[in-house]
Amino acid sequence: MNSPVIEGVLDGDGEPDQIVAVRGLAVVSDDAALLEAIDAAIGDNPDVVPRIRDGKVQAAGVLIGAVMKATRGKADAARVRELIMERLS
Repeated sequence: MNSPVIEGVLDGDGEPDQIVAVRGLAVVSDDAALLEAIDAAIGDNPDVVPRIRDGKVQAAGVLIGAVMKATRGKADAARVRELIMERLS
Protein backbone atom coordinates (compact mmCIF):
# COMPACT_ATOMS: atom_id res chain seq x y z
CA MET A 1 0.00 0.00 0.00
CA ASN A 2 1.48 3.29 -1.11
CA SER A 3 1.06 6.55 0.69
CA PRO A 4 -1.31 9.13 -0.80
CA VAL A 5 1.69 11.28 -1.71
CA ILE A 6 3.47 8.47 -3.57
CA GLU A 7 0.24 7.56 -5.34
CA GLY A 8 -0.22 11.18 -6.36
CA VAL A 9 3.30 11.43 -7.76
CA LEU A 10 2.89 8.15 -9.63
CA ASP A 11 -0.47 9.36 -11.00
CA GLY A 12 1.18 12.54 -12.26
CA ASP A 13 -0.68 14.86 -9.90
CA GLY A 14 2.42 16.96 -9.18
CA GLU A 15 5.36 17.23 -6.85
CA PRO A 16 5.14 15.79 -3.31
CA ASP A 17 4.77 19.20 -1.64
CA GLN A 18 1.96 20.13 -4.04
CA ILE A 19 0.13 16.88 -3.35
CA VAL A 20 0.45 17.36 0.41
CA ALA A 21 -1.02 20.86 0.13
CA VAL A 22 -3.85 19.97 -2.27
CA ARG A 23 -4.90 16.85 -0.39
CA GLY A 24 -4.65 18.47 3.04
CA LEU A 25 -2.06 16.03 4.32
CA ALA A 26 0.18 18.51 6.13
CA VAL A 27 0.80 18.06 9.84
CA VAL A 28 -0.46 20.92 12.00
CA SER A 29 2.56 22.11 13.94
CA ASP A 30 1.80 25.82 14.19
CA ASP A 31 1.90 26.53 17.93
CA ALA A 32 -0.82 29.19 17.74
CA ALA A 33 -3.27 26.78 16.09
CA LEU A 34 -2.32 23.99 18.47
CA LEU A 35 -2.68 26.24 21.54
CA GLU A 36 -6.14 27.26 20.37
CA ALA A 37 -7.16 23.60 20.11
CA ILE A 38 -5.49 22.83 23.47
CA ASP A 39 -7.36 25.64 25.21
CA ALA A 40 -10.63 24.34 23.77
CA ALA A 41 -9.78 20.80 24.93
CA ILE A 42 -8.97 22.08 28.43
CA GLY A 43 -12.24 24.02 28.49
CA ASP A 44 -14.16 20.91 27.47
CA ASN A 45 -12.31 18.66 29.99
CA PRO A 46 -11.61 20.78 33.10
CA ASP A 47 -11.61 17.71 35.35
CA VAL A 48 -8.42 16.45 33.66
CA VAL A 49 -6.34 19.50 34.61
CA PRO A 50 -6.00 18.75 38.35
CA ARG A 51 -5.04 15.14 37.60
CA ILE A 52 -2.24 16.26 35.30
CA ARG A 53 -1.06 18.84 37.83
CA ASP A 54 -1.09 16.12 40.51
CA GLY A 55 1.46 14.16 38.48
CA LYS A 56 -0.84 11.83 36.56
CA VAL A 57 0.63 12.84 33.21
CA GLN A 58 -1.07 9.94 31.44
CA ALA A 59 -4.30 11.92 31.88
CA ALA A 60 -2.91 14.29 29.23
CA GLY A 61 -3.98 11.62 26.74
CA VAL A 62 -7.56 12.87 27.07
CA LEU A 63 -6.50 16.34 25.98
CA ILE A 64 -4.19 15.05 23.26
CA GLY A 65 -7.03 12.95 21.90
CA ALA A 66 -9.37 15.94 21.88
CA VAL A 67 -6.80 18.02 19.99
CA MET A 68 -6.21 15.22 17.50
CA LYS A 69 -9.96 14.97 16.94
CA ALA A 70 -10.27 18.75 16.50
CA THR A 71 -7.46 18.77 13.94
CA ARG A 72 -8.77 15.62 12.22
CA GLY A 73 -5.61 13.74 13.15
CA LYS A 74 -3.27 16.29 11.61
CA ALA A 75 -1.71 17.68 14.79
CA ASP A 76 1.84 16.82 15.78
CA ALA A 77 0.95 14.74 18.85
CA ALA A 78 4.40 15.08 20.42
CA ARG A 79 4.24 18.86 20.15
CA VAL A 80 0.68 18.86 21.50
CA ARG A 81 1.87 16.94 24.56
CA GLU A 82 4.73 19.39 25.11
CA LEU A 83 2.41 22.37 24.84
CA ILE A 84 -0.14 20.83 27.21
CA MET A 85 2.53 20.17 29.82
CA GLU A 86 3.89 23.71 29.43
CA ARG A 87 0.41 25.19 29.65
CA LEU A 88 -0.48 23.28 32.80
CA SER A 89 2.84 23.58 34.64
